[in-house]
Amino acid sequence: MSTAQQETVGRSWSGDPYSDALRTGRGPLFLRRDDGWLLPLEVERWCARADTVDREVLQRCEGAVLDVGCGPGRLVVELAALGRPVLGIDVSEAAVAHTVRLGGQALRRSVFAPLPGEGRWGTALLLDGNLGIGGDPRTLLRRLGELLLPGGLLIAETVPADVDERVEVRLVGATDGSGAGEAPFPWARLGTPALLRYARPLGWRAAGQWTTGGRSFVALRSRRASSSAEPPNSRAVISSQRGRKPSAESAVADS
Repeated sequence: MSTAQQETVGRSWSGDPYSDALRTGRGPLFLRRDDGWLLPLEVERWCARADTVDREVLQRCEGAVLDVGCGPGRLVVELAALGRPVLGIDVSEAAVAHTVRLGGQALRRSVFAPLPGEGRWGTALLLDGNLGIGGDPRTLLRRLGELLLPGGLLIAETVPADVDERVEVRLVGATDGSGAGEAPFPWARLGTPALLRYARPLGWRAAGQWTTGGRSFVALRSRRASSSAEPPNSRAVISSQRGRKPSAESAVADS
């Protein structure tokens, strides 16, 4: 994903109307395609406490957890309450601020930017549609493979249908009409079959599939390191941690 694409996505999700929706805890909020099709975003659920479906997902997590696109932080807070080392990342200032106010740890950061503990996270989460980040599933899956430890776990939420869609969308509220004021950005929507088609050639292997509460999920294992692979502890860390090579747990603590 190019720097220009990262900046476009970051501006879209960090500005209004997304920030306003997170501050009030309610929508309506939509992703809008150029043909006028609208995808409703579940702001009220995101801003509520973790529900039964969320908790079932979180019980599957292993090691330190990176919540990619953490939004207002319900999953970060729930994992922390379970005693799990966890860090949320999001491009939205409002989302990160909301997470921190709830007592969770979060950074305002794109998944494609340098992150703490690269190569040492036990689990990465891509829930609430975040499989669409960047609009390029292959690039996103490759990046997550860099962030997880060898054999690490990715839990992704998929569309409950055989969908494979990559489009340009705009973020709009109920009164935004055509959404002409918001910059378009790339997005993807994948069902489970499509995700597996992208994942397998990249070395991911399926570790579970399930549907509950009308939501669908896939667990994937990252490629295991070969004997010639670079050890996880030798990976670079962000400048704030230069001079140390922390575990994912200490990366969370120091973020």
